[in-house]
Amino acid sequence: MDEETAIINSNTRNEKIRNFFVNNKKTLLTFVVIIIAILFGYFAYEEYKENKKLEISDQYNSAVTKYSEENKKRTENLLTDLVYKNDPTYSPLSLYFIIDNKLITDKSKINDLFDNIIDEVSLDKEIKNLIIYKKALYNADSSEENELLDILKPITNSDSIWKAQALYLLAEYFYSKEEKQKSKEFFNQLVLLENANQDLKTEAQKRLNRDLSD
Repeated sequence: MDEETAIINSNTRNEKIRNFFVNNKKTLLTFVVIIIAILFGYFAYEEYKENKKLEISDQYNSAVTKYSEENKKRTENLLTDLVYKNDPTYSPLSLYFIIDNKLITDKSKINDLFDNIIDEVSLDKEIKNLIIYKKALYNADSSEENELLDILKPITNSDSIWKAQALYLLAEYFYSKEEKQKSKEFFNQLVLLENANQDLKTEAQKRLNRDLSD
């Protein structure tokens, strides 16, 4: 009796499953097609991104290897265009090459390129902080106090690994302006900073002892 009941239940269950597939075959087919389309779209997009990355890489390598004084303007245009491609690797590299080789000397244009990378490029948090620090370093000789503080605020108001470098830059900036009390405050912040680079902390302490002792 129990065996017959089990057979009947099994047949009933199989019939329900069959009826489910028969009654919902259009819905199930649509679902399968959607899944296939999503997978196809995903892999196609990944291939597109990889090809785009290779194209940008080739453009960068070609621009820097063919650079000379004779084609300076062309290199500037190519690398500026690459900055605005918003690639996390080659946009920063293009900007650094422009700065190192003085392809653009207008600070406002360089700052626009920095801002595009900082604001528009998808970057790891600490890579972005490094670029912010480099922007501050680039502007340190000509910035007003509030401008430099504003540039570095995302770093100095965080626990970034670049915080010690930012504090050291500010301390040296104020020292160069003969604002020794402000310089001392930033050196002291650096000395007290946990997990800061020990060499930088040692240098800050030397500066305090040698030049800023009461």
